Amino acid sequence: MSGTARNHLTRRALLGAGTATAVLSLVGAGSAVAADRAPEAAVRAGARARGYAFLDAAMDAYPEHGTTRLAQSYTDQAGLFSTAFTYDNALAVLAYLAQPGHAARARAVALGDALLYAQTHDPQHEDGRLRQAYNVGPYVYYDGSPQPDGFVRADGTVNVGTQFGFTGTAVGDMAWAGIALAALAGRTGAERFLSGAVRIGEWVEANARTDEPLGGYKFGVDGSGAKLPYSATEHNIDLTSLFGRLARLTGERVWLERRARAQAFVHRMWDATGGFFYTGTNDGVTVNTSPVPEDTQTWSYLALRERRHAGSLDWARARLKVTDTADRLNSTVPAGQSYEGVTFSSASLVADESAPIAPYQPKPDRNGVWFEGTAHLALALRERDAPGDARRAARLLTSLEQAQDRLGQGQTVGGRALPERSGVVSASSPLDTGFGFGYYPYRHTGATAWYLMAVARANPLRSH
Repeated sequence: MSGTARNHLTRRALLGAGTATAVLSLVGAGSAVAADRAPEAAVRAGARARGYAFLDAAMDAYPEHGTTRLAQSYTDQAGLFSTAFTYDNALAVLAYLAQPGHAARARAVALGDALLYAQTHDPQHEDGRLRQAYNVGPYVYYDGSPQPDGFVRADGTVNVGTQFGFTGTAVGDMAWAGIALAALAGRTGAERFLSGAVRIGEWVEANARTDEPLGGYKFGVDGSGAKLPYSATEHNIDLTSLFGRLARLTGERVWLERRARAQAFVHRMWDATGGFFYTGTNDGVTVNTSPVPEDTQTWSYLALRERRHAGSLDWARARLKVTDTADRLNSTVPAGQSYEGVTFSSASLVADESAPIAPYQPKPDRNGVWFEGTAHLALALRERDAPGDARRAARLLTSLEQAQDRLGQGQTVGGRALPERSGVVSASSPLDTGFGFGYYPYRHTGATAWYLMAVARANPLRSH
């Protein structure tokens, strides 16, 4: 979860040789390299399998509450109980689609059908919106009040996450759900998935389009339905992908026009001097210049693949780079361990390490690694494939795999133990995003899904 003011909703040849001797030499060298890489490939395959095992466990955490279900976003230890964020579940759909085989596809379809169910069984609205999050299993809230239901309540409506205030509808969440549904439509040919994606696109057009000077699409609505005044670069990036997919799948040019509108907003957020994208605007007139987040740098390349803006990846790699070690102030990394990657934003690097991130939360570590963002960057570097990018991406993937192996041990989902060494934590240590919320070392559906897509080189934002 990211973007401008997200806190207000609180939350991708051997050409020949001259001689036979040269050919034999090259073949021998290639065989040696292949042998050297075999153990690495085996390690990566095992890590990938454990990542999917975590997604399975998060999806199956409450079997007594029916087969129409979403995946719990974080382990129980995060304190959000059975909360299932729409964004995380859209990512899980896309990660499952990146895995060959009938079983993975069946899980993607099941999650997609659950998103469609939420669209058509909202307790208050019939306009195709999705909420920021839902509850998928029972728990007792901090004040002692029970929440006894699963994802589907007894009356057939979906269980909206009211106790944490996750009742609003953000354009970014809607866009990612639409991307997932459109991907399912493209893979399965099922009309219901395309229809759901189109409903999302039409909701965004009706409720978020703005004619303010900076243009694009605004943030969405809060739980009461009031429109929110700010616009996020991240959300407009997401929409370029969604609208592009809808144009291709429906053949209707109106989606290309809407895509161009979202893309124009993204371009207006570009800082040519610094080589990065700003986060958005609060009023549709003035660009927010701080903080500068990671996701706008990597997602912009994954969605648009524009050479003139490809330097945003280098900005993120250099300016948001962190290494978390046990001797860092407020680090929770075990002794002897070290993790590298990127943090959430420029504000994360200067967070006040003497004060808690939020009430009842720990103090931040300025060098905490945001593993979801690290996976964004790994995938984007693999997509760009400039000199050195493959090596840099491999280092980031290794860091993610070490995190899955070592961090978040003993955590549970739905009170059940997870498969051993499965699931990537959202952060190596507590980190302050600079947007009013933090990330912590809890195994996370979203971070795991992004890791799986990065390993598979599956770009979820490519619209064609």
